[in-house]
Amino acid sequence: MNYTKHKSILNEIDKVISKVNEQEINNLIIEILKTNKIVTVGAGRVGMAIKGFCMRLGHFGKNAFHIGDTTFPAIGKGDLLIVASGSGETQTIFDLVSIAKNNKATIFLITGNTSSRMAKISDFILKLEAPSKTKEIEGFKSIQPMTTLNEQCLGILFDTIVLDIMERTGETHDTMWIRHSNLE
Repeated sequence: MNYTKHKSILNEIDKVISKVNEQEINNLIIEILKTNKIVTVGAGRVGMAIKGFCMRLGHFGKNAFHIGDTTFPAIGKGDLLIVASGSGETQTIFDLVSIAKNNKATIFLITGNTSSRMAKISDFILKLEAPSKTKEIEGFKSIQPMTTLNEQCLGILFDTIVLDIMERTGETHDTMWIRHSNLE
């Protein structure tokens, strides 16, 4: 058997990631570097992707929390909420974004739907143009089920951002390991 489906998946990821605006990535990195307290949120598999990114922010020495963590603190002025939502319409996430906005936190949304409810109340947007549950991309249909492509692209995007932050801050593999949990 010649199993080559992975090539199609990698091509899809490349197609989406290559369209991301570098200035929007730079805006996210600037916000991360200047903010002391960072909170991340996303639902489902998107939530898993951004939770991994939150962990890496902790490895940089940032006060980073994912909504749902037992040590999750209050959020307010001067804090950054990084939201991942392909549709920008998930009700539970929208409610959390609204609360953070009412408490004067800076909202940075990563979405494929820049006209969504979340986009309308966000301070910054990074557009990740992968098909979502509510928004198709004209002329592009993933071979993968549901929103898998979006979740994969988020993981790759976050790992790319980590490399950029490492370069800007002088962090290395070794300096980040020092902050990794030693209870495993």
